[in-house]
Amino acid sequence: MPNHYPDKHLKVFTLNSNPKLAEEIAKHIGVELGKCSVSRFSDGEVQINIEESIRGCDVFIIQSTSFPVNESIMELLIMIDALKRASAKTINLVIPYYGYARQDRKARSREPITSKLVANLLETAGSTRVITLDLHAPQIQGFFDIPIDHLLGVPILSDYFRKKQLDDIVIVSPDHGGVTRARKMADRLKAPIAIIDKRRPRPNVAEVMNIIGNIEGKTAILIDDIIDTAGTITLAANALVEHGAKEVYACCTHPVLSGPAIDRIENSCIKELVVTNSICLAEEKKAGKLVELSVAGLLGEAIIRVYEEQSVSTLFD
Repeated sequence: MPNHYPDKHLKVFTLNSNPKLAEEIAKHIGVELGKCSVSRFSDGEVQINIEESIRGCDVFIIQSTSFPVNESIMELLIMIDALKRASAKTINLVIPYYGYARQDRKARSREPITSKLVANLLETAGSTRVITLDLHAPQIQGFFDIPIDHLLGVPILSDYFRKKQLDDIVIVSPDHGGVTRARKMADRLKAPIAIIDKRRPRPNVAEVMNIIGNIEGKTAILIDDIIDTAGTITLAANALVEHGAKEVYACCTHPVLSGPAIDRIENSCIKELVVTNSICLAEEKKAGKLVELSVAGLLGEAIIRVYEEQSVSTLFD
């Protein structure tokens, strides 16, 4: 390994959700991934065995709570318990994609607030810090009573589009909730913004209403935090072209891409879908229009700064 991190008390472990990203992060830091095995009993129960001493170490576990979501969360909880019982000094969770973040409030009567429940579980299990990326709702940070470093994907996505040197761009938020994110990208690319005003009759079904802002003759870049079934983003792209946009690009931090998502993207007028590797994608999902950017450098740098007690906020610049 070209660069060796000098302190043996920094340990990085991965579970099953995104081992490729974990390897990239470990390489960026200059450490070997910690030795542990994750297996299943015949009835599906998770069994974890940590195969090296971590007594007195600052441990960082890399695990996106992505599909299969409940399995990923359970692996993480059991790993936290194993580390706590093995006398780790601190247990730091690196969760590139935080699952259940879309259930962050009671939208209707008798609904759970699942993102708060997951935060409680992670904390009660024994974690001491969380590093995460683009929470669906920034206020989820307040669901934790331990330190949380909330990193942003916008700088990585913006750099990609800056290098493409596209002409006459406009940054488009697919709904009112994403305006802050669109504004951050627009400020970086010195571009105007537009907003799609849509009504959602039921979950995963979006109906485009109208477009606020000037998009005629422009290259539109749609930005969202999560693309799941891709219904919202493809409807938005088609609406932009119908209203006179020259071409449409789309980007997001978390490519959940479930169900018909890939087919919808391929059959839409979206020229490229730019995503990060916060979620491990199966090879068949890496379709022709998909461009994947790595968040390993950002997360690796955050781990080093947390471990060395340096400022993490400079990573936002």
